[in-house]
Amino acid sequence: MEVKGKHIGFGLTGSHCTYDAVFPEIKKLVDLGAKVTPFFTHTVQNTTTRFGVGAEWIDRIKEVTGNEPVDSIVKAEPFGPRTPLDCMVIAPLTGNSISKFANAMTDSPVLMGAKATLRNQKPVVLGISTNDGLGLNGVNIMRLMATKNIYFIPFGQDDPVLKQNSLVAHMDTLVDTIEHALEGRQFQPVLRVTK
Repeated sequence: MEVKGKHIGFGLTGSHCTYDAVFPEIKKLVDLGAKVTPFFTHTVQNTTTRFGVGAEWIDRIKEVTGNEPVDSIVKAEPFGPRTPLDCMVIAPLTGNSISKFANAMTDSPVLMGAKATLRNQKPVVLGISTNDGLGLNGVNIMRLMATKNIYFIPFGQDDPVLKQNSLVAHMDTLVDTIEHALEGRQFQPVLRVTK
C-alpha cells in the first residue's frame, strides 16, 4: 500500500548518531505524498552532542515536514481516537525506549504516540538503534516482535567486531517497511547482514 495520502507520525528518540540516516527517509515520505507529523522525546529536544544541537534537529525536521512537532505527552494524547494516525514510526528507537515500550511505560511524546496508534489497531514501525540489542534488550525486542501491529525496519549488527551486541536498522528500507505494515505484513528479511 502506498504512503501517499497517509498520515504518518514520525518519532525520534536519542540515538543522535542515527539522525543523518533517518532524515533522508523522512524527506522521502514527504516527497511521496505522506503527511508526516514529527514526535520528539525530551532527550532529542534538550541534548547537544557531537552530532548536533537538539534545537537544530527540531528546526530541520519542521522544515522537512512542514508540521509542528509533538513535543509533550499532552500534545501526543489526541492522536488516539480524535486524530488517528495511519501509521506511527519510531526511528531511531534507542535501547532505553525499546525497554520502556516493551514494558508499557509511556513517559514520552513518542511512546504516547505509539500507544495511541496501537490502541487504534494501526501499525507501529520501529527502527532500532541500540548497543545492547543482542544483550539485555534482546528480550524486549523479541517481546515487541511478537506484538500485534508492530513491525520492524530490517536490522543487523552495525559493528560485529567492536560492538558485538549492537543492532541498527537499515533505514534505507523504511518506506518499504511502512508500505508492508499498512497491509499488515512484515517486510522481509527482517534480519540483515551488516553492510
